[in-house]
Amino acid sequence: MSTETAAAAAEVAAPPPAGWEEARSRVYAVGLAAALPTIGRSLAEADGHTLAEPLATRTDLPAFPTSSVDGWAVRGDGPWRVVGRVLAGQTPPPLAADGSTVEIATGAMVPEGTTAILRIEESARTADGRVTGTPRPVPEWREPGEEAYAGEELLPAGTPVDPAVIGLAASCGYDTLRVRRRPRAALLVFGDELLTEGPPGAGRVRDALGPAVPAWLRRYGCQVRPADVVGPVADTLPAHVAAVRAALADADLVCTTGGTMHGPVDHLHPTLETLGADYVVNTVAVRPGFPMLLARLVGDDGRVRFVAGLPGNPQSAVVALVSLVAPLLAGLQGRPMPVLPQVTLAEAVPGRGDHTHLALVRWDRAAGTAHPVRHVGSAMLRGLAGADGFAVIRPGTSGAAGDRVPLVPLPLTTGERAW
Repeated sequence: MSTETAAAAAEVAAPPPAGWEEARSRVYAVGLAAALPTIGRSLAEADGHTLAEPLATRTDLPAFPTSSVDGWAVRGDGPWRVVGRVLAGQTPPPLAADGSTVEIATGAMVPEGTTAILRIEESARTADGRVTGTPRPVPEWREPGEEAYAGEELLPAGTPVDPAVIGLAASCGYDTLRVRRRPRAALLVFGDELLTEGPPGAGRVRDALGPAVPAWLRRYGCQVRPADVVGPVADTLPAHVAAVRAALADADLVCTTGGTMHGPVDHLHPTLETLGADYVVNTVAVRPGFPMLLARLVGDDGRVRFVAGLPGNPQSAVVALVSLVAPLLAGLQGRPMPVLPQVTLAEAVPGRGDHTHLALVRWDRAAGTAHPVRHVGSAMLRGLAGADGFAVIRPGTSGAAGDRVPLVPLPLTTGERAW
C-alpha cells in the first residue's frame, strides 16, 4: 500500500473528533481516576502541591483570648493600680481584684478577670502611678474560636497549596501536610526542520515549543527538569518509539510536539500503536488545535501514564495544553475541575462552524470584558504573548459584542489556580 493510500485509509478509519467540552470532561475523569499517590511534605516543601486531605484546625483560632492592641488589661472601674505586665508568649495570672491592671502587648494572652482593654495611646497616669482613661465599648481582644473552632474544616482536599495555605496551616499547628505528589512531565520535540538556537532560515524554523511548553507545564503544577526535554527527535518511527518509551520510564505525562496527523513523517500514531496505548481523545472539534490527542498507557508496574500529542503549530499547541493537558493535570493532582469565568465580549468574534473557536483575548478583569487581540494565526505567538486567555465561542455560534461567553484563562504565574 502506498504512503498516500495508507494515509487516506487512516483518515477514513479515524473516529469523529470529540467535542471540546466533552474532551475536557473525558480527560479530567481519566486523570482523576489515576490521581497520584499521597505523600507527606513539610510546610517548607509543600508549596505547589495539592492538599490530599481537608485542612482542619487543631485548636480554636485563636486558641486563647488575644489582645488586639498595646495597652492595659483592666478589671472594674478606674483609676487602676498597676500589678504587672504580660507580653506575647506568656501565660498571665488572673486579675483578681477590681481596680487592678496589667500592661499588655498586642498578641498577648488576656488575663482571666479582664473586663476591658484600654489602649495605651488613650491612657494617662496619675501622680501616684495609677492608670486612667476610658476603654472603648467594643472589646479590644480576639475571642477563642473567632476565626475557627477546633476541628472545623477550613479548606477541602484538592486545594492547591500556596503561601497563604502554608501560613494558614502553620497557624493551625501543622508541621507537615498530606499532599498529592506533583506530576512528573517530559517533552519530546518532533521535527527535523527545527533549529534549537539562532535565527530561522534556509527552510528551517526555530523551535519555540521546546523552551515554552515546560514553562507552561510548571505553571500547571508539573515537575519538568532540563533533562526531561528531548529533541528534535529524528523523523523516523524507531526514533519516536525509543524516545517515547524512554520518557515514559520516569514521567507521568509525556507531551510531544508535532506529528499528530498522518503525513509521511508523522509517526506519533504508529508509535502509540506500537506501545499499546489507548486513546482517551483522538482529535478535538476545536479551532485552532484540531489534531490534538491524549493517550493512556498502563505499564508493567500497573502505573498509568499519559501521552499528550500537541500540534506542531505553536498557538495550536497551547490550545491543546489548555484543552487537554490542564484538565488532565487537575485530575491527576486531585483538584476540582475549575469553573470557567464568564466575560463580556468587547468586540465581535467569529465562529468556526461546527467546531468550538478558542479566540485569544486580553481580559480586563475590572470591567469583566474580553478584547480580541491581533496576530492569532495558529503558527503565530505574537498575539499569545499579549493575551490573558481564550474566549470560548461554541459550535454553531458566533460572538457578538456584548455577548457573555466562557473564558479559559492562561496560567500567567507559576502555580496560578485559574486555567
